[in-house]
Amino acid sequence: MEELYDQFRALLFTLAYQLTGSAADAEDVVQDVFFKACDVHPERLEKPKAYLCKMVTNHCLDLQKSARRRREVYVGPWLPEPIRTPEADTLETTVVRRDLLSYAMLVLLERLTPTERAVFVLREALGFDYPEIAELLGNRETNCRKLMSRARSKMGISEEEQVAAEAVELEWVSRFLTSLEQANIDHVLSLLTEDDMLVSDGGGKVIAATRPIQTCDRVARILATAYEGKKPYYQGNLHFEIAALNGETSIVARSGAETVGAIFLQRQRGKLARIYIVRNPDKLTRV
Repeated sequence: MEELYDQFRALLFTLAYQLTGSAADAEDVVQDVFFKACDVHPERLEKPKAYLCKMVTNHCLDLQKSARRRREVYVGPWLPEPIRTPEADTLETTVVRRDLLSYAMLVLLERLTPTERAVFVLREALGFDYPEIAELLGNRETNCRKLMSRARSKMGISEEEQVAAEAVELEWVSRFLTSLEQANIDHVLSLLTEDDMLVSDGGGKVIAATRPIQTCDRVARILATAYEGKKPYYQGNLHFEIAALNGETSIVARSGAETVGAIFLQRQRGKLARIYIVRNPDKLTRV
């Protein structure tokens, strides 16, 4: 079992994380699955990858039922928990980064039912074919194809569109931060789409907008205020650093030594279309 753990832990964590949006839940799921797998007869583990993925998927589907109830009373928008992905490649980080959907895609996954989400992640992130997905979910292949089509529709993705988001380069993020530092609002505005949206998740534990903020003018003002570190948003000097989160070039905000935010930028046709800011301190422990 130790050999299977070393071989499949990263894959199963990636699957569980994308099914739940929580790194803490994903770690618990993987530990629980391997604990239960110790009692599984060896004959049932002839195809360990499929069997373990099925166990993780079923565990996450059960977990999602209670998670949805918790999110119904969550204060403000709910965003996935960020994870740091080190730039230095190891076998484990390579597996995670390769199979990880973009952060913007994780946000869109919240629109789906647990079963739709499972089909989408298994197909788009992990590359399972429909017969394999049907076997994992105990469903018919035709139903899985319908679930996939329904998931794409809910997420606003056509069959022709690629799932991969437009990459945000290090240089682009650096220029964005420099514009804020120099209070060059005109340049900041030039980087935003007209209908730019900023979504922040404070979970009721810190100050954050309880509704998405839209239009480039309003978003630019909020960004300028945050960069200046004005109270009551932060105590102490606020500074930003570029970091690799979820396999993307992202931004970490710190107030003194405390991490107070993880910021993800989504571009469309070269301009900034969505900004996701995670401020809930419970979700910043892995940043």
